[in-house]
Amino acid sequence: MIETVVRTHRAIVVVAMAGLLVACGNSSMTTTPTETSTPTPAVTVSISPPSAALGSGQSQSVQFTATVTGTTNTAVNWSVNGVAGGNATVGTISTSGLYTSPSAPTSQLVTVSASPGAAPTVSASASVVLVTTGTVTATQNPLVAQYAFTSPTNATVTIQFGPDTTYGLETWSQPAPSGGGTLNMLVAGMRPSTTYHMRASVQFANGAQYYDPDQVFTTGALPAGRAPNITITVPPGPQTSPGIELLDLDNGFSAAGTNPLECLATDLEGNVIWYYDISTIPGVSTVSETCFPMKLLSNGHMKVVVGGIVPNAPVSEVQEIDLAGNVISQLTTPQLNSMLAAIGSPIVSAGFHHDFAVLPNGHTVYIVMQLQNVTLAGATTPTSVTGDALVDIDTNGNIAWTWSAFDHLDVNNHPFQFPDWTHSNALIYSLSDANLILSCRNLSAVMKIDYRDGTGPGDIIWTLGPYGDFTLQNSTGPSDWFYNEHYPNIISPNSVGDFELAVWDNGNSRPDPITGLPCQTSTAAPGGGACYSRALFLDLDEPARTASIAWQDNLSPIFADCCGNINLLSTGNVDLGAGGASFFPPATEALEVTQQASPQVVWQMNISNQFSYRILRLPSLYPGVSWAP
Repeated sequence: MIETVVRTHRAIVVVAMAGLLVACGNSSMTTTPTETSTPTPAVTVSISPPSAALGSGQSQSVQFTATVTGTTNTAVNWSVNGVAGGNATVGTISTSGLYTSPSAPTSQLVTVSASPGAAPTVSASASVVLVTTGTVTATQNPLVAQYAFTSPTNATVTIQFGPDTTYGLETWSQPAPSGGGTLNMLVAGMRPSTTYHMRASVQFANGAQYYDPDQVFTTGALPAGRAPNITITVPPGPQTSPGIELLDLDNGFSAAGTNPLECLATDLEGNVIWYYDISTIPGVSTVSETCFPMKLLSNGHMKVVVGGIVPNAPVSEVQEIDLAGNVISQLTTPQLNSMLAAIGSPIVSAGFHHDFAVLPNGHTVYIVMQLQNVTLAGATTPTSVTGDALVDIDTNGNIAWTWSAFDHLDVNNHPFQFPDWTHSNALIYSLSDANLILSCRNLSAVMKIDYRDGTGPGDIIWTLGPYGDFTLQNSTGPSDWFYNEHYPNIISPNSVGDFELAVWDNGNSRPDPITGLPCQTSTAAPGGGACYSRALFLDLDEPARTASIAWQDNLSPIFADCCGNINLLSTGNVDLGAGGASFFPPATEALEVTQQASPQVVWQMNISNQFSYRILRLPSLYPGVSWAP
């Protein structure tokens, strides 16, 4: 007799041979029952896509697909947040896996699940982020919008914007509040009285990408009669480097009754795309105060020194503002002096001016004016001298280190415009050795100071310039040095040993190469010939105390009596600002030139009725973002 038994999940065959005897001589054999098994695969289910993001209040849909293995029964049951088929609150899902977001606006994270009909305890899930449409509102700055986007979970948000739905520009990416919440993004970089399209581009923590519906925003007009008089020239030839222009202008010699904007940014076509109206600051006179300077910080804010170049100006303070012009923090000169007195410092500030350095550790070192009565060598009565001091303020708002020119320099060395003795105009952090580099315009000197992140004694390590420690090797004479410079900055990866420094050489007191007499501001004036300004790259050998001219652009007959800047751009071109190209009438000229033996102008900005302290090419109004020209 043969018996076959089939059980669920495995087959068992039992063969019984009862009472069967096989005789073979004196031998006999008896068979016993045997069992064999073949495993059957377990039932599994997977879901695709694993994540999605949809706008709620718009009944948007996404198709999910469930794949069942281990059974011929591929039917699945769909649910949302454990509710079969979902509901109006969390969204619905059809029997075919089509999920539709709620018709009412909601911001939440929901879970879509699929379970096989053949194995109801088995399931797979996908996460769906439901978001409401962002809102765009105006700010106190007519050129800046605020885009509010709410996320129920962790996300990173970028705002895309432009004159049409191809957008073309974008802000930086910022995280939404941890665990979810509303992120307010300021959108800046738009022209006045222009309609823009914008949308949020969102990357959620679950991997889903989402684009908010298109929004429309129209910028306001500039304050009446306040637009600077800007002309742009783009000669044929090499392409202009990308970015925008950040302008620190001055109205000290503007035509009577005019008050053009002073702190602003333009696109490369000369259109104002952002500004900060310092005339709204109580006590500010737009004739004597300006942005001195203005810098984009790594947190996306602007830091502005508002004040005049003379000691004890009516207003002299530092403000950190957002792009809408809201004041985040400020430090006034009286507040600083109270802090100095509290630590027993003999320094009394007569005002912030010209520059500050934001350090990697979050400290900020400010240049401040200091007045001191000094009896010079050979004199019998004291002279009131304006020198400079440095004040280091840490992240808690406390003074961490101070330095005074009166303690480390010889006041009897005063080659230019004394008793305005040092007239420092630039401060650089030397990343390679944690020291500071200070530009003293009236001494024609760039000097490295022993700072060591606030642990150094402030001694002068070296001085670069016609009266300093370095020998200019490829030189025909003293006239090849820089004189009364502005904006030295390091353009090599390192700042110790062999490194490269860019300097805007104003040239006020440059000696004539033949007569040795100081240059004159007019070719008709007697003396050492006409003054001229230069862009200059210097190769420095710090241990050997030697310098050599690596590249220069002699802009003669342009002579910028004051102000100016120089910067190496990412394309290898050079950004120049001849701030005081003319004083009477005031005029500014900014250039982008090729870094060649015979530099070629590829872009030029001219501003009439204003001169500038600095005009700098920035990649954009957002850290880490570059805008094409």
